[in-house]
Amino acid sequence: MKLGIKLIVCAIFVTLALGGCQKAYYAAWEKMGKEKRHLLKEEVEDARTDQKEASEQFQSTLDKIKQIYGFDGGKLEEFYKNLSSDYEECEERADDVSDRIEKVESIASDLFQEWDKEIGMITNSQMRTQSKTALRDTRKRYNRLHQSMTKAEDSMKPVLKNLNNYVLYMKHNLNARAIGALKREVGSIETEVESLITDMNRSIKEAERFLKEF
Repeated sequence: MKLGIKLIVCAIFVTLALGGCQKAYYAAWEKMGKEKRHLLKEEVEDARTDQKEASEQFQSTLDKIKQIYGFDGGKLEEFYKNLSSDYEECEERADDVSDRIEKVESIASDLFQEWDKEIGMITNSQMRTQSKTALRDTRKRYNRLHQSMTKAEDSMKPVLKNLNNYVLYMKHNLNARAIGALKREVGSIETEVESLITDMNRSIKEAERFLKEF
């Protein structure tokens, strides 16, 4: 498919999604050969990528903050600007993760609802039982995935809050006397970021397990 056509197709899908017309959205994808299970798989893959990128950004920001230990009162304003930029990147990555989780939740809900409805249309008792078992097992795996994703999402909130405090304090206190106070806060931020990355890694592994078994 040529690039121009791809952009048009993407624009149509975005318009349908933003307009809340889920049936038309799914119908458009079905014409492209993609069922809800394909869409869910792709969203989970993207969620895994978003979490990896968020984890890397938070780690990079922590590394930047830890540079304050060796700070000798040099270009504090430049240090602040760089850290402020990193914080904004963390916010963007966190928003990407939250948005992606919402998409996963929406498609998963629609898929399971459709699956459950279609099971009732199967007249062969053995096939119906097997489909029920497959749906039950998939829901269990998805619930584990969803729990790990939302836990990682929640772990970002206190980190962002503390990073914002740190950045704003630097903004209001661009002087050497502020360095001591900033250094004292690095430990708590480091602990929270490490905990966040642990939760992110667990969620990423859960996504990989879900994709492998889906």
